[in-house]
Amino acid sequence: MSVVVVVGVLCVLFGAVLYFQPAVEDGGDGHAPGEGRSPDSVAGQALPALGPAPDFTLIDQRGEEFSRSNLEGKVWLANFIFTRCTQTCPAQTANLVKFKSELEEDPAWAGIRFVSFSVDPTNDTPQALSKYAEQYEALDDHWTFLTGDRARIWEICGKGFHLPVAEDPKNVEMPISHDAKIVLVDRSGRIRGYYNGLNGGDFGRLKQDLGLVLPEIRPPQGAEFDASVTHVAQPPTLVDVEWLQARRDAQLASAAEFDVFHDFRFSDRLAESGITFLPQIVDEQRWRMQVNHYDHGNGVCVADVDGDGRHDLYFLAQAGRNELWRNTGDGTFEDMTARAGVGVDDRISVTASFADVDNDGDADLFVTTVRGGNILFLNDGAGRFQDVTDAAGLTYSGHSSGAVFFDYDHDGLLDLFVCNVGKYTTEELASVRVDGVTSLEHENYKYYVGTKDAFAGHLKEDRLERSIMYRNLGGARFEDVTEQVGLADDSWTGDATPLDVNGDGWQDLYVLNMQGTDEYFENVEGRKFVRKSKDVFPRTPWGSMGVKVFDYNNDGAMDVFVTDMHSDMSEDVGPERETLKSRMQWPASFLASEGGAVFGNAFFEGNGEGGFREISDAIGVENYWPWGFSTGDLNADGFEDLFIASSMCFPYRYGVNSVLLNEKGKKFLPSEFVLGIEPRPDGRVIKPWFELDCSGGDAEHPICEGRAGKIVVWSALGTRSSVLFDIDDDGDLDIVTNDFNSEPMVLTSNLAGQHKGLNYLKVRLQGTRSNRDALGARVTVVCGEGRFVKTNDGKSGYLSQSLLPLYFGLGAAGAVDRVEVAWPTGERQVFSGPFEANSLIELVEK
Repeated sequence: MSVVVVVGVLCVLFGAVLYFQPAVEDGGDGHAPGEGRSPDSVAGQALPALGPAPDFTLIDQRGEEFSRSNLEGKVWLANFIFTRCTQTCPAQTANLVKFKSELEEDPAWAGIRFVSFSVDPTNDTPQALSKYAEQYEALDDHWTFLTGDRARIWEICGKGFHLPVAEDPKNVEMPISHDAKIVLVDRSGRIRGYYNGLNGGDFGRLKQDLGLVLPEIRPPQGAEFDASVTHVAQPPTLVDVEWLQARRDAQLASAAEFDVFHDFRFSDRLAESGITFLPQIVDEQRWRMQVNHYDHGNGVCVADVDGDGRHDLYFLAQAGRNELWRNTGDGTFEDMTARAGVGVDDRISVTASFADVDNDGDADLFVTTVRGGNILFLNDGAGRFQDVTDAAGLTYSGHSSGAVFFDYDHDGLLDLFVCNVGKYTTEELASVRVDGVTSLEHENYKYYVGTKDAFAGHLKEDRLERSIMYRNLGGARFEDVTEQVGLADDSWTGDATPLDVNGDGWQDLYVLNMQGTDEYFENVEGRKFVRKSKDVFPRTPWGSMGVKVFDYNNDGAMDVFVTDMHSDMSEDVGPERETLKSRMQWPASFLASEGGAVFGNAFFEGNGEGGFREISDAIGVENYWPWGFSTGDLNADGFEDLFIASSMCFPYRYGVNSVLLNEKGKKFLPSEFVLGIEPRPDGRVIKPWFELDCSGGDAEHPICEGRAGKIVVWSALGTRSSVLFDIDDDGDLDIVTNDFNSEPMVLTSNLAGQHKGLNYLKVRLQGTRSNRDALGARVTVVCGEGRFVKTNDGKSGYLSQSLLPLYFGLGAAGAVDRVEVAWPTGERQVFSGPFEANSLIELVEK
């Protein structure tokens, strides 16, 4: 059973690239009769360029001007016909109609155009051509019929495309003799082949050659590459992203109905920030094309590491070093990695969390890795860190992921839950390949090659890897109490979150499962945890990735949002289905979830009495390819909004990051285009991913099939993690991302300048009897009749925890009457105001 299922899974996962790796059959080299290879052919290319297609400006069937510039960036097929022709033209057109119907089913159809030139323009007026097109059901935006000056069209045919055309007055059925060939023209306007429009076999060859030409792109201006290199996009749909513009237009139009403030924008200020972090991934999601859990990427987290009152950024990478960037206070950052000693360039990192594990008032750091050993760094208070992993007893080495700090036993010390995914690697050690597009300087970065059936690992006992609960003993020492407290669990876990479901003051634990249903463990007074998953959450997402507890509708009851990535991988869908649940394609035997799964994101609305109902579709929080997410009040109206890091990257199409503005606790409004987060600057959606030598060591690579010479494979940009905080201390929340195999984004908000009624309050907590960070505290800000509630759990985005003040948007309230704090120890304290809006207050546990 598992072999069949795994093969099916891999076919789905690689479905985006299968069509575009055609084999080249014997028979015909695609040259026009008498034509040789043009000087602009790429050396060694399997389908060389035969010269430029001619320029033209003519009239289409609508009576509008149409020129070659209308085909810029498209792959197009040209042929020559006339409507009075009763011999070859009807057959040509009918064959093209049939061929078009085949291509329309392909995702790359958006990048293909048909152009039929009339060689009898005197008779073939726009009206005549329109009638002809209608007769063949060819009236759409992909097929253009052209007329104009006869001498010019004949010149285009003869001198431009090297196809004969002449008068033949004795032939009543075909008074104008012309060639029945179809010409293939690439995105750069070069002729790449000729095909007999009357021969069905030639259409098979044409389809294969389309598979070679469609992915080819011209590098963006400013990109420096050898002219002899071929550049291909995988998948080719990355080149044609008109759907992004259509979505933008629709979203901007819908914004007129928004009942929330949205007249502000984000701008990517990466260059101005000074941050030069450029992460490098291992080769699994590059040239090896092995789909496994390395593609989950890395986290990013924030804390004030040097005590200067400004929040610094820690980015994680797979190969190469992690980087710590110091906030200078003027919107820029400086690299302090070497001074801090947290580069960790000797292993494959996953993510990190900041927490004060020894209650000395500074941010310590825990880093997780793939089989390199996790690391605990103690901070000396000035931003210099010491590796104390061995002494701390945290030497576990495995497939670790999220690290969750919380005080489960109320002893005032932060305990640690380390999420372990499952065994998705082999024993084969490999070096990350260094080529012209990697950010590495040498090949000394080793990693364990992934398994080929990683996504069936949950079905195999020997692939299971339990997460670990560590109890903090004090003095930065920990002990494994997993079995002792009842948290032994074999889920494929990437992350977890503490939460207090039953309101007893003890932090429970919600544990994600990325290949199965989630688990919920109730904390029994710090002595043990009891599994009550089905009692409280009977149906959860099947492929959970991110989780956060927050109050979306300001009713004082905590809600739980869970994003589901893996359910979306069962079927490759177009943009039109991105806000719908997955139509699960995998069999029940593979899912192994006993029918208890939601195939998509889940939003559990809490009733304040330990009960939840799932309302994700009702409030509009479904999206496509989500990893984790960050919550924050982006427009400071008092309701938490969502930034969902969403993408897949190679070998899939571009995925948009989702921004959902909270419409006063009623529903969420898609706003990524409204707020300027999408599209990315300059509409960029693609970057160089890896290089291949198709005439050398990579000749057997699937992407090299039908190709020769060196190629650069380009693929989609994509975000994996994010964090929201006020970078420039101007009173609004900004967004920083960690992208997969590409530079981050530093998305700064102009809300403070656009919203004259901006009101907010930042609250920083200090525990005394509780842990110093007061992780686990519940804070209620009271403004007249308004109450805003947040839990201080540190969960800042995908896989990570940060140490940040709580940010409360206050809406129209200009002051806060009081702040109520339920400390992690269970004690409650009221801090009476008034507190002025637009300030930071620090509250210390009595």
